[in-house]
Amino acid sequence: TVARDIVEVRPHFMTSVPRLFEKIQDRAMEKAQEKGERRAAIARWAVDVAKQWAEAEGEGRNAGVGLKLKHKVADALVYSRLREALGGRVRALVSGGAPLAPELARFFYGAGLPIYQGYGLTESSPVIACNTPRANRLGSVGKPIPGVSVQIAEDGEILASGPNVMRGYYNRPAETREALETDAEGRVWLRTGDVGHLDADGYLFITDRKKDLIKTSGGKYVAPQPIENAIKRSQYVNQVVVIGDGRKFPSALIVPQTDALRAYARRQGIVAEESELIKRPEIIDLIEKEVESLTTDLSQYEKVKAVLLLPRELTVEGGELTPTLKVKRRVVVDKNKEQIDQLYASKESK
Repeated sequence: TVARDIVEVRPHFMTSVPRLFEKIQDRAMEKAQEKGERRAAIARWAVDVAKQWAEAEGEGRNAGVGLKLKHKVADALVYSRLREALGGRVRALVSGGAPLAPELARFFYGAGLPIYQGYGLTESSPVIACNTPRANRLGSVGKPIPGVSVQIAEDGEILASGPNVMRGYYNRPAETREALETDAEGRVWLRTGDVGHLDADGYLFITDRKKDLIKTSGGKYVAPQPIENAIKRSQYVNQVVVIGDGRKFPSALIVPQTDALRAYARRQGIVAEESELIKRPEIIDLIEKEVESLTTDLSQYEKVKAVLLLPRELTVEGGELTPTLKVKRRVVVDKNKEQIDQLYASKESK
């Protein structure tokens, strides 16, 4: 009932996990699609304009007269309606609990709904860094909050130190020793388990969870989250999980955006039940081309070589997501093991 509740409450500020913001954008695009291809085309154009405007204005550059004019038109046609759907009074949104896709952050920023992404752990009480209206860098999780220091270990792991860091796990000395380390000056640092980097201005960027890094059979390490964020830019993709640990190459398990996929099928004259639609060669080919076009900047060993379309959305109730809507990769892989094995067998035999 979140959509209904937002309209009733009309919040000025709201915190959430990225999945809700993804759902808001997806629903807006679905509504546009329901009103016909012309309306859908306008919505897609407005999304692109929002991202271009955010890249310019969000980084302190002037958007220019032409882009500002487009942005004003897009605001009247699309962004204003989105803001109204969120109650019409939102001044700021705050995201945490999981990585926020940079493309999503740019869209909301360009639509006049800035999302300030933060980062932390229960063990850090819980905030380590956060963007603010005065210091916001899209794609980052902001600068460390006052009193907290961050440094990057040799292997890329993010370490944090400050009065917010726990003293240890209760009655768990072994786990405490794994999580905390003391430097030569006696300062305690928390090993976060996340991989990332600090830019020249002190903004923290998260690359991936250390335990989620994929090691291919060729010995190459692949960070799945940036690849997933790139693939999510497709209008035909709802959820995506990149896998490939111990395999020759990465693959993507994709839950399609059903409304967009059905609309594509109608335009192509494809008639099939939804459960059968994802098995059609034309549909698989469409998704594979989408993945390829959105990941052209990846190194060869990072490129997704195979795609498996899943028949239903990953959920908390189904056991594939945590309560904060993070993907449980091992659960997803185990549930689809037979299909994954067949996928790799078919690709490797070619």
